[in-house]
Amino acid sequence: MARLQYSINVTLDGCCDHQAIVPYPEMHQFWADVVANASVLLYGRITYQMMEPAWRPIAETGVVPEGTADWVVPFAQSIHRARKVVASTTLAHVDWNAQLLQGDLKGAIERLKREQHGIISLGGVNLARAIAALGLIDEFVFLVHPRIAGHGPTLFSGLPFPLDLKLTNQQTFASGAIALTYEARR
Repeated sequence: MARLQYSINVTLDGCCDHQAIVPYPEMHQFWADVVANASVLLYGRITYQMMEPAWRPIAETGVVPEGTADWVVPFAQSIHRARKVVASTTLAHVDWNAQLLQGDLKGAIERLKREQHGIISLGGVNLARAIAALGLIDEFVFLVHPRIAGHGPTLFSGLPFPLDLKLTNQQTFASGAIALTYEARR
């Protein structure tokens, strides 16, 4: 049975808008490792449709857009190779080594966890909130950036109850960012 691990970039004020984070080599290597260590990536429609056009072309061509550093290539290759499952009620088709999640969300996630081994890496905001409300996330990884964004979206806004977590690991980066890993207390 797989563990469902939610991981995301977040600012000190809880903003999880990817545009609020300043990218740097350590961050991209951290995420390349997270993706490479997962047996499958689990995304909602918005995250899937954001990631695919951003990373697929870089991975397939090796060419980075002008103004983008070469250190993004390992992440692009890692996410390109990864198997993906997309939860969406509006998409009829996905590609990029992906399949659509079938059935009601709770049953589909429970089935995915039973069928997989290792880590299912969950990304995004809305899908993560819905799955957290079902109590199905086993582990949380927050890469906390030393920045106050002053805007949202924020993590788990609207969650119907508090989640209690236990710190299991932390890693500090030269940038001042800290990766914090928590286990869900059940």
